[in-house]
Amino acid sequence: MITKRIIPCLDVRDGHVVKGIQFKNHKIVGSIVDLAKKYSQEGADELVFYDITASTDGSTVSKEWVSKISDVINIPFCVAGGIKSVNDARSILNLGADKVSINTPALENPNLIRELSLEFGSQCVVIGMDIKTLDGKSFLFAKTGNELTAHSTEILALDWIRKVQKLGAGEVVINSMNQDGMKNGYDISLLNELSKVCTLPMIASGGAGSADHFINVFANTNVDGALAASIFHNNEYSIQDIKTSLQSNKINIRTSL
Repeated sequence: MITKRIIPCLDVRDGHVVKGIQFKNHKIVGSIVDLAKKYSQEGADELVFYDITASTDGSTVSKEWVSKISDVINIPFCVAGGIKSVNDARSILNLGADKVSINTPALENPNLIRELSLEFGSQCVVIGMDIKTLDGKSFLFAKTGNELTAHSTEILALDWIRKVQKLGAGEVVINSMNQDGMKNGYDISLLNELSKVCTLPMIASGGAGSADHFINVFANTNVDGALAASIFHNNEYSIQDIKTSLQSNKINIRTSL
């Protein structure tokens, strides 16, 4: 049986970890390296780092902190932020990252997915999907790191999943913008809608506020992992708290400690 993954997410801006609500009003919550080390020691299965301003200002994720993270953790980690070419990805992977995640660069140049998959293998290529549901339709948004640049691509999430699968993506992160930072649970209906066409490992993101929300998403969807930020950054729950609750509900997870 496949074990479910618990994945803390660290949004990075100007060298600090930040967190907002529905992609707005970001506040500093801690040090990149200190939080990475903490979550690794607590038993996280993976970590995800998003440089949230890179795609909005045309830059690429800072290589300095990627290297520092690699030195202090012993679990897989994924990096995102303005990765627009094979060379960009190579430099990040060579510094110790296990995966790269692309969102806006893939929307602007879908063939980048194929190029990365052919060069590094599909297991290294994650597609971040920032999705907002409006009037019953779920659309992809781009340049979401800044509320002034965030905009709808008018691409339906179902259509985009079909496309990225054909292009060689290895995993998708489904980030519900409606639920982001709200702490009232993952968007179960969105995840189940997309799973009808998704053949890739799917990671749920957006809305975790309690252990019950993790139980609910694993019990009622077929996602492979659940990503969360606020509840870990604010020390409301530890990784072990979540895993203990999942074990108590007979959900298969990797034991941490």
